[in-house]
Amino acid sequence: MEPFIGQIMEVGFNFAPRGWAFCNGQLLPVSQYSALFSLLGTTYGGDGRTTFALPDLRGRCAIGMGHGPGLTDRREGANGGVESEIISSSQMPSHSHVVTVDAKVQVGTSNPNTDEPNKAFLTTSSNDFYASAGAAGNNLGGVSATATAGNTGANQPINVMQPFLVVNYIIALEGIYPSRS
Repeated sequence: MEPFIGQIMEVGFNFAPRGWAFCNGQLLPVSQYSALFSLLGTTYGGDGRTTFALPDLRGRCAIGMGHGPGLTDRREGANGGVESEIISSSQMPSHSHVVTVDAKVQVGTSNPNTDEPNKAFLTTSSNDFYASAGAAGNNLGGVSATATAGNTGANQPINVMQPFLVVNYIIALEGIYPSRS
């Protein structure tokens, strides 16, 4: 069966048969491939006077033109995507982390703060709570603490490629000119 001019096909071999070319973005002369140029134009590159480019599907996945429900509109010849991405904190969804703070009360006969024996304080060396030993009914009340959870990670890119199998894409340079009706 003779192909349509401009038809793209996946093949499992490593050469482009006669009348076909690899979809590797190469420039072709308009004068030699005028039928194919009339179909592709400069959609994939070239100056449109003397050259035009074939689609470049090396390392790319072909997707259909247009858009489905809830999807972005895709135009013929457009390309996009990356193999890896560095995710920044602004791209992460809102989330929270639980921070647990241990507090303990020590009761004893010695008061480390002898200048103000009736004051409670947190020591800087051990973060223990001390109150005057002679005070009756020491009440902690509401205890609050501020904690900061730091960022971690190496800021390295992550692979975002879908699973793949490499084949060759070829395009028909010759064949039946497709009818628009």
